[in-house]
Amino acid sequence: MCARGLELFYGETPAVRNADISLHQGEVVAITGQSGSGKSSLLYCLAGVLPAAGGVVRFEGRDLGELDDEELSALRRERFGFVFQYGELIPELTVEENTALPLRLAGQRKAEALTAAGEVLGRLGLADLRQRRPSQVSGGQSQRIAVARALVHQPAVIFADEPTGSLDSANATAVLEEFLSLARSQGAAVILVTHDPQVASRADSQYVMCDGILAALAREGK
Repeated sequence: MCARGLELFYGETPAVRNADISLHQGEVVAITGQSGSGKSSLLYCLAGVLPAAGGVVRFEGRDLGELDDEELSALRRERFGFVFQYGELIPELTVEENTALPLRLAGQRKAEALTAAGEVLGRLGLADLRQRRPSQVSGGQSQRIAVARALVHQPAVIFADEPTGSLDSANATAVLEEFLSLARSQGAAVILVTHDPQVASRADSQYVMCDGILAALAREGK
């Protein structure tokens, strides 16, 4: 995935200004910056959730700006995964059903989807929670479930918006370790938005955003 000259405005206010970024298979890229700097806006532009006002986002040879709503929805459903700050689990569904949701939305049969969900939950140490509801698990467990849901369909790219921002330091470290380990084992690329330099330090590449302007950070020793 790559973006060139990406721009986004909220009314007359620029949120993303002429941003260039590239992401390769298996790579983890972190975007840091203060609240309101535009990093989440950039993330959702890259995911095709927010339409860019200028520039281009390319994924697997396709320009996201040339896709219609149905094609974009299919792309997000089948090739992208998402992890949000507060998990965003559906309270009416069990842990297992929440995890299987991307597969069910892609048309996979329920039994097969639940089997796949159980496997990824097991890899995250959550097998015993399969039949619980989101209200019956802790914050750290909830975020692990969100990670499982993002990875269950083996997406090419995972978009993570402050995935550990709602957790205490011990849970944040554990969840991040499990998330990145599983994503890398699947060969998924990860775009990680965070305000935490410790989280960003786990990435292969880092960018910083300020007032909508994106700049690459040099890695130490390079």
